[in-house]
Amino acid sequence: MNRRVFLGSCFAVAAPAFAAPRAEKVEYPVVAPRPLEFPRDHGAHPEYRVEWWYITGWLRTERGEDLGVQVTFFRARGEWQTANPAALAPRQFIFAHAALADAKLGRLRHDQRGGRTGLGLAGADEATTRVWIDDWTLALEGDRYVASVTGKDFAYRLAFRPTMPVLLQGEGGFSRKGEQRHEASHYYSRPHLAVTGSIERDGRREAVTGEAWLDHEWSSQYMASEAVGWDWCGINLEGGGALMAFVMRGEGGGRRWGAATLMLPGAAARTYGPHEVAFEPLRRWRSPRTGATWPVAMRVVVGERRFELAPLMDDQELDSRASTGTIYWEGAVRLAEAGRTLGRGYLELTGYWKPQKV
Repeated sequence: MNRRVFLGSCFAVAAPAFAAPRAEKVEYPVVAPRPLEFPRDHGAHPEYRVEWWYITGWLRTERGEDLGVQVTFFRARGEWQTANPAALAPRQFIFAHAALADAKLGRLRHDQRGGRTGLGLAGADEATTRVWIDDWTLALEGDRYVASVTGKDFAYRLAFRPTMPVLLQGEGGFSRKGEQRHEASHYYSRPHLAVTGSIERDGRREAVTGEAWLDHEWSSQYMASEAVGWDWCGINLEGGGALMAFVMRGEGGGRRWGAATLMLPGAAARTYGPHEVAFEPLRRWRSPRTGATWPVAMRVVVGERRFELAPLMDDQELDSRASTGTIYWEGAVRLAEAGRTLGRGYLELTGYWKPQKV
């Protein structure tokens, strides 16, 4: 869902650059299913307003320490375009967030980048996954994704190898986000990515292994105008299963829409509609930096199942006001049912600091 995520704020950042003579408003909505074609649909879709490639996962160091990892690249097209052919005319913007969830530190290590396309310093290929800002990159190279990031107090170079087929979300990759059909996205996931590589922090480089989840999503309206944010999780279940679930929240926290895909080990994926999915807060944490209160432990209802999410640590708040203009909670979590741990993944919470805007 990513997912995926906050790009309504990107347009506020980018808007002045589009206020030029001969500007023309461009609309390219997602309104119906269409077959996704690979490798083409691993690449960028610049005709749509927003897009993201979103990887989250759990790492294990050589010393047996668990860490969470996030790397996200967003592409944003301005609502207005001009006929100006100049290379500096900003038609597309790229933003990136990267983080390590380090329980010993007690907070996220994170950084962010932003840039506009046109001069080669930032961009997103259309033929396959290759998106970059300066030396931050995410690319599909052969049979694996490779991410390279150097942040303020951490760095990593990680490879993510798919171990199972693409998981289409919603109706064959058409994922509704509200009552109106244009409140939707094209959306697929790649659960159970096998991770290898290295991280650097505190002057020390360490080899890591792990398991991750990738979401790729593109849309022109990823939430209803009445929605204020969402709760989302992507969980790698033990034995090869997967769970994706989200709800879109309205004013006062009420559920406006929801959906889930549950694939149990050895079984076909099953989708669930808006009245079959719920997120129920079990415990909240208040940020000492921003004052925002986040429901960091959740019960996730999917049909008849009742799952519980518990965070690796409470403080996984990510302040992205310098790039996408918002603050959100993106955290490594464990999933359990009836007291038994069944998987690990990530929980994403938006709209608790301030309402998200389309």
